[in-house]
Amino acid sequence: MSPSNSKKPDLDWSQVRETVKLLSLSAIQVDELLKDGDNSVNVLTESFTIMAEHMLAINNFLLSMEACEIRDKALVSCSETSDKIQSSIVAFQFYDRMVQCLQHVTSNLLGLTQLLESPERLYNPTEWSQFQSEIRARYTMESEKVLFDAIIEGRPLDEIKQEREAMMTPNEDNIELF
Repeated sequence: MSPSNSKKPDLDWSQVRETVKLLSLSAIQVDELLKDGDNSVNVLTESFTIMAEHMLAINNFLLSMEACEIRDKALVSCSETSDKIQSSIVAFQFYDRMVQCLQHVTSNLLGLTQLLESPERLYNPTEWSQFQSEIRARYTMESEKVLFDAIIEGRPLDEIKQEREAMMTPNEDNIELF
């Protein structure tokens, strides 16, 4: 006999079990996307590393040549290309930050499914508090901790979103190292 579900509910049907299924689906989807993205970024990172090494070799070769207008133009091109490579590396660092946040989301979703699946834990405030503490402890970036605290405090979501948007507005003072 197949288990009860939302298409064929019976007396054993549970909205908690349906929630667990959807949370599991979300966690798996995020995890698969992270793996796919990671493979692509690894290829890009390796390519940019090789390009940076080649640009350095070209630059050194040009510096060993006698000064002339063509050499100077080539050195400028090397410098500009090296700058673009460095900008790309910074973009990869932001990708790493995104991956770290999504890994936390996946871990939180899976932890939540485990909590919801266990009736002993589901109705126990101590278990919820412990789970929340575990989530917060995983965070390495201050912005994650601030968001977590605001949500747990029960602050309005619109207010939190506005504050985060203001924090994310580009300016040199709000770069967070991770």
